[in-house]
Amino acid sequence: MTQNTPQNLAGRTLLMSGGSRGIGLAIALAAARRGANVALLAKTSEPHPKLDGTVHTAAAEVDAAGGRGLAVVGDVRNDDDVARAVEATVAAFGGIDIVVNNASAIDLSKTDAVDMKRFDLMQNINVRGTFLLSKLALPYLRESAAAGRNPHILTLSPPIASGPGGTLEPAWAGEHLAYTMAKYGMSMTTLGLAEELRGDGVGVNSLWPATLIDTAAIRALPGGEQMVQSARTPEIVADAAVEVLSRPGRECTGNFFTDEAVLADAGVEDLSAYSAGTGRLIPDIFL
Repeated sequence: MTQNTPQNLAGRTLLMSGGSRGIGLAIALAAARRGANVALLAKTSEPHPKLDGTVHTAAAEVDAAGGRGLAVVGDVRNDDDVARAVEATVAAFGGIDIVVNNASAIDLSKTDAVDMKRFDLMQNINVRGTFLLSKLALPYLRESAAAGRNPHILTLSPPIASGPGGTLEPAWAGEHLAYTMAKYGMSMTTLGLAEELRGDGVGVNSLWPATLIDTAAIRALPGGEQMVQSARTPEIVADAAVEVLSRPGRECTGNFFTDEAVLADAGVEDLSAYSAGTGRLIPDIFL
Protein backbone atom coordinates (compact mmCIF):
# COMPACT_ATOMS: atom_id res chain seq x y z
CA MET A 1 0.00 0.00 0.00
CA THR A 2 2.81 2.39 0.86
CA GLN A 3 4.24 2.36 -2.66
CA ASN A 4 0.92 2.57 -4.50
CA THR A 5 -0.92 5.30 -2.61
CA PRO A 6 -1.18 8.64 -4.45
CA GLN A 7 0.66 11.69 -3.16
CA ASN A 8 -2.49 12.87 -1.39
CA LEU A 9 -0.57 14.49 1.47
CA ALA A 10 1.67 16.53 -0.80
CA GLY A 11 2.32 19.99 0.63
CA ARG A 12 0.35 19.37 3.81
CA THR A 13 2.06 19.95 7.15
CA LEU A 14 1.95 17.40 9.97
CA LEU A 15 2.98 18.13 13.56
CA MET A 16 3.59 15.05 15.72
CA SER A 17 4.45 14.50 19.36
CA GLY A 18 7.22 11.94 19.66
CA GLY A 19 8.21 10.17 16.46
CA SER A 20 11.90 9.49 17.04
CA ARG A 21 11.25 5.78 16.59
CA GLY A 22 8.55 3.12 16.47
CA ILE A 23 5.00 3.76 15.31
CA GLY A 24 5.46 7.55 15.29
CA LEU A 25 8.48 7.39 13.01
CA ALA A 26 6.70 4.94 10.72
CA ILE A 27 3.77 7.36 10.38
CA ALA A 28 6.14 10.27 9.76
CA LEU A 29 7.90 8.37 6.97
CA ALA A 30 4.66 7.18 5.42
CA ALA A 31 3.45 10.79 5.32
CA ALA A 32 6.80 11.95 3.94
CA ARG A 33 6.59 9.43 1.10
CA ARG A 34 3.34 11.13 0.16
CA GLY A 35 5.02 14.54 0.08
CA ALA A 36 4.11 15.91 3.52
CA ASN A 37 6.07 18.32 5.68
CA VAL A 38 6.63 16.66 9.05
CA ALA A 39 7.54 18.46 12.28
CA LEU A 40 8.51 16.26 15.21
CA LEU A 41 8.41 17.36 18.85
CA ALA A 42 10.50 14.96 20.93
CA LYS A 43 12.95 14.94 23.84
CA THR A 44 15.51 12.64 22.25
CA SER A 45 18.13 15.12 21.11
CA GLU A 46 21.00 12.77 21.98
CA PRO A 47 21.31 9.02 21.23
CA HIS A 48 19.83 6.74 23.88
CA PRO A 49 22.16 4.00 25.14
CA LYS A 50 19.54 1.29 24.49
CA LEU A 51 17.21 2.76 21.87
CA ASP A 52 17.88 3.74 18.27
CA GLY A 53 17.03 7.15 16.87
CA THR A 54 16.79 10.79 17.89
CA VAL A 55 14.48 13.56 16.79
CA HIS A 56 17.27 14.74 14.48
CA THR A 57 17.79 11.36 12.79
CA ALA A 58 14.02 11.04 12.39
CA ALA A 59 13.80 14.43 10.64
CA ALA A 60 16.66 13.40 8.37
CA GLU A 61 14.79 10.21 7.49
CA VAL A 62 11.73 12.29 6.63
CA ASP A 63 13.86 14.32 4.21
CA ALA A 64 15.27 11.15 2.66
CA ALA A 65 11.77 9.72 2.24
CA GLY A 66 10.67 12.65 0.10
CA GLY A 67 9.14 15.02 2.64
CA ARG A 68 10.50 17.99 4.54
CA GLY A 69 11.44 17.31 8.14
CA LEU A 70 11.71 19.63 11.13
CA ALA A 71 13.16 18.54 14.46
CA VAL A 72 11.97 20.38 17.57
CA VAL A 73 13.63 19.29 20.80
CA GLY A 74 11.13 19.58 23.62
CA ASP A 75 8.82 17.85 26.06
CA VAL A 76 5.10 17.55 25.37
CA ARG A 77 4.56 18.00 29.13
CA ASN A 78 6.03 21.51 28.97
CA ASP A 79 3.68 24.30 27.86
CA ASP A 80 6.47 26.47 26.48
CA ASP A 81 7.98 23.57 24.51
CA VAL A 82 4.67 22.73 22.89
CA ALA A 83 3.98 26.36 22.05
CA ARG A 84 7.48 26.63 20.57
CA ALA A 85 6.87 23.53 18.44
CA VAL A 86 3.66 24.97 17.07
CA GLU A 87 5.35 28.32 16.33
CA ALA A 88 8.38 26.65 14.71
CA THR A 89 6.15 24.50 12.50
CA VAL A 90 4.15 27.49 11.31
CA ALA A 91 7.33 29.50 10.72
CA ALA A 92 8.92 26.71 8.70
CA PHE A 93 5.93 25.55 6.66
CA GLY A 94 3.32 28.31 6.81
CA GLY A 95 0.69 26.51 8.87
CA ILE A 96 -0.48 23.22 10.35
CA ASP A 97 -2.84 20.80 8.60
CA ILE A 98 -2.47 17.66 10.69
CA VAL A 99 -1.74 16.93 14.34
CA VAL A 100 -0.72 13.41 15.34
CA ASN A 101 -0.78 12.72 19.06
CA ASN A 102 1.71 9.89 19.22
CA ALA A 103 3.70 10.47 22.43
CA SER A 104 2.64 8.06 25.16
CA ALA A 105 4.00 6.43 28.30
CA ILE A 106 3.09 2.91 29.40
CA ASP A 107 3.06 1.09 32.73
CA LEU A 108 0.82 -1.96 33.05
CA SER A 109 1.22 -2.29 36.83
CA LYS A 110 -1.72 -3.05 39.07
CA THR A 111 -2.95 -0.27 41.33
CA ASP A 112 -1.04 -1.27 44.45
CA ALA A 113 2.20 -1.67 42.48
CA VAL A 114 2.19 1.40 40.25
CA ASP A 115 4.55 4.17 41.31
CA MET A 116 2.79 7.52 41.52
CA LYS A 117 5.56 9.14 39.54
CA ARG A 118 4.72 6.74 36.71
CA PHE A 119 1.03 7.53 37.20
CA ASP A 120 1.75 11.24 36.86
CA LEU A 121 4.01 10.62 33.87
CA MET A 122 1.26 8.78 32.00
CA GLN A 123 -1.33 11.41 32.84
CA ASN A 124 0.96 14.26 31.84
CA ILE A 125 2.21 12.77 28.56
CA ASN A 126 -0.81 10.82 27.42
CA VAL A 127 -3.72 13.00 28.52
CA ARG A 128 -2.35 16.48 29.13
CA GLY A 129 0.12 16.33 26.24
CA THR A 130 -2.58 15.24 23.80
CA PHE A 131 -4.94 17.94 25.00
CA LEU A 132 -2.29 20.67 24.96
CA LEU A 133 -0.85 19.97 21.51
CA SER A 134 -4.33 19.75 20.02
CA LYS A 135 -5.42 22.93 21.81
CA LEU A 136 -2.50 25.06 20.66
CA ALA A 137 -2.81 23.87 17.06
CA LEU A 138 -6.54 24.65 16.80
CA PRO A 139 -6.24 28.16 15.29
CA TYR A 140 -4.05 26.80 12.49
CA LEU A 141 -6.26 23.77 11.90
CA ARG A 142 -9.24 26.09 11.52
CA GLU A 143 -7.23 28.17 9.03
CA SER A 144 -6.41 24.96 7.18
CA ALA A 145 -10.09 24.08 7.01
CA ALA A 146 -10.99 27.53 5.70
CA ALA A 147 -8.34 27.10 3.00
CA GLY A 148 -9.70 23.69 2.00
CA ARG A 149 -6.59 21.81 3.11
CA ASN A 150 -8.46 18.97 4.86
CA PRO A 151 -7.15 19.26 8.45
CA HIS A 152 -7.11 16.33 10.85
CA ILE A 153 -6.21 15.42 14.42
CA LEU A 154 -5.24 11.77 14.78
CA THR A 155 -4.58 10.32 18.23
CA LEU A 156 -3.07 6.90 18.87
CA SER A 157 -5.54 5.72 21.48
CA PRO A 158 -8.07 2.91 21.86
CA PRO A 159 -11.83 2.75 21.52
CA ILE A 160 -13.51 3.55 24.82
CA ALA A 161 -16.59 1.41 24.20
CA SER A 162 -15.24 -2.05 23.42
CA GLY A 163 -17.59 -4.21 25.48
CA PRO A 164 -20.77 -6.03 24.38
CA GLY A 165 -23.21 -3.71 22.69
CA GLY A 166 -20.74 -0.83 22.62
CA THR A 167 -20.44 -0.53 26.39
CA LEU A 168 -17.45 0.34 28.53
CA GLU A 169 -15.46 -2.84 29.14
CA PRO A 170 -14.45 -2.94 32.83
CA ALA A 171 -11.88 -5.69 32.31
CA TRP A 172 -9.32 -3.25 30.95
CA ALA A 173 -9.60 -1.00 33.98
CA GLY A 174 -9.15 -4.04 36.16
CA GLU A 175 -6.05 -5.16 34.28
CA HIS A 176 -4.09 -1.90 34.50
CA LEU A 177 -6.17 0.93 35.90
CA ALA A 178 -3.54 3.69 35.78
CA TYR A 179 -2.64 3.03 32.14
CA THR A 180 -6.28 2.56 31.14
CA MET A 181 -7.19 5.92 32.64
CA ALA A 182 -4.38 7.59 30.70
CA LYS A 183 -5.20 6.00 27.33
CA TYR A 184 -8.93 6.54 27.75
CA GLY A 185 -8.14 10.16 28.56
CA MET A 186 -6.54 10.47 25.13
CA SER A 187 -9.64 8.91 23.59
CA MET A 188 -11.87 11.34 25.46
CA THR A 189 -9.96 14.12 23.72
CA THR A 190 -10.91 12.58 20.38
CA LEU A 191 -14.53 12.21 21.45
CA GLY A 192 -14.80 15.78 22.68
CA LEU A 193 -12.86 17.56 19.96
CA ALA A 194 -14.71 15.71 17.21
CA GLU A 195 -17.94 17.26 18.49
CA GLU A 196 -16.40 20.63 19.30
CA LEU A 197 -14.85 20.99 15.85
CA ARG A 198 -17.54 19.31 13.77
CA GLY A 199 -18.75 22.63 12.41
CA ASP A 200 -15.19 23.74 11.60
CA GLY A 201 -14.45 20.89 9.21
CA VAL A 202 -11.57 19.40 11.19
CA GLY A 203 -11.51 15.60 11.23
CA VAL A 204 -10.73 14.20 14.70
CA ASN A 205 -10.17 10.45 15.04
CA SER A 206 -8.32 7.81 17.04
CA LEU A 207 -6.39 4.88 15.65
CA TRP A 208 -5.39 1.70 17.49
CA PRO A 209 -3.60 -1.45 16.33
CA ALA A 210 -5.68 -4.62 16.20
CA THR A 211 -2.65 -6.70 17.17
CA LEU A 212 0.50 -6.26 19.18
CA ILE A 213 3.05 -4.03 17.39
CA ASP A 214 6.81 -4.55 17.47
CA THR A 215 8.13 -1.46 19.23
CA ALA A 216 10.96 -0.67 21.61
CA ALA A 217 8.40 -0.14 24.40
CA ILE A 218 7.06 -3.67 23.97
CA ARG A 219 10.54 -5.19 23.72
CA ALA A 220 11.43 -3.49 27.01
CA LEU A 221 8.59 -5.26 28.85
CA PRO A 222 9.28 -8.56 30.65
CA GLY A 223 9.18 -11.22 27.95
CA GLY A 224 8.95 -8.54 25.28
CA GLU A 225 11.51 -10.06 22.91
CA GLN A 226 9.38 -13.19 22.71
CA MET A 227 6.12 -11.22 22.49
CA VAL A 228 7.15 -9.37 19.34
CA GLN A 229 7.44 -12.68 17.51
CA SER A 230 3.63 -12.56 17.59
CA ALA A 231 3.39 -8.92 16.56
CA ARG A 232 3.11 -6.85 13.41
CA THR A 233 5.46 -4.10 12.25
CA PRO A 234 4.69 -0.41 12.87
CA GLU A 235 4.14 0.06 9.14
CA ILE A 236 0.61 -1.36 9.38
CA VAL A 237 -0.39 1.47 11.71
CA ALA A 238 1.42 3.98 9.50
CA ASP A 239 -0.37 2.88 6.35
CA ALA A 240 -3.70 2.99 8.16
CA ALA A 241 -2.88 6.45 9.53
CA VAL A 242 -2.18 8.03 6.15
CA GLU A 243 -5.33 6.42 4.79
CA VAL A 244 -7.38 8.13 7.52
CA LEU A 245 -5.56 11.43 6.99
CA SER A 246 -6.40 11.29 3.29
CA ARG A 247 -10.14 11.06 3.91
CA PRO A 248 -12.32 14.21 3.98
CA GLY A 249 -12.19 15.49 7.54
CA ARG A 250 -15.68 16.98 7.35
CA GLU A 251 -17.07 13.48 6.80
CA CYS A 252 -14.50 11.35 8.63
CA THR A 253 -14.58 12.42 12.25
CA GLY A 254 -15.36 11.02 15.69
CA ASN A 255 -14.19 7.51 14.82
CA PHE A 256 -12.18 4.98 16.81
CA PHE A 257 -10.47 3.01 14.07
CA THR A 258 -8.31 -0.09 14.15
CA ASP A 259 -5.55 -0.46 11.60
CA GLU A 260 -7.04 -3.70 10.25
CA ALA A 261 -10.46 -2.14 9.69
CA VAL A 262 -9.04 0.92 7.92
CA LEU A 263 -6.93 -1.17 5.55
CA ALA A 264 -9.78 -3.59 4.87
CA ASP A 265 -11.99 -0.64 3.94
CA ALA A 266 -9.22 0.54 1.61
CA GLY A 267 -9.20 -2.85 -0.13
CA VAL A 268 -6.07 -4.30 1.48
CA GLU A 269 -6.84 -7.97 2.14
CA ASP A 270 -3.43 -9.57 2.64
CA LEU A 271 -1.69 -8.28 5.78
CA SER A 272 1.02 -10.93 5.91
CA ALA A 273 3.72 -8.47 4.82
CA TYR A 274 3.29 -6.69 8.16
CA SER A 275 4.18 -9.71 10.29
CA ALA A 276 7.16 -9.07 12.57
CA GLY A 277 7.75 -12.73 13.45
CA THR A 278 6.49 -16.24 12.92
CA GLY A 279 4.27 -16.58 16.00
CA ARG A 280 0.49 -16.48 16.12
CA LEU A 281 -0.64 -12.85 16.26
CA ILE A 282 -1.55 -11.49 19.69
CA PRO A 283 -4.58 -9.15 19.78
CA ASP A 284 -3.77 -5.76 21.29
CA ILE A 285 -5.20 -4.64 24.61
CA PHE A 286 -8.42 -2.61 24.86
CA LEU A 287 -10.12 -4.57 22.05
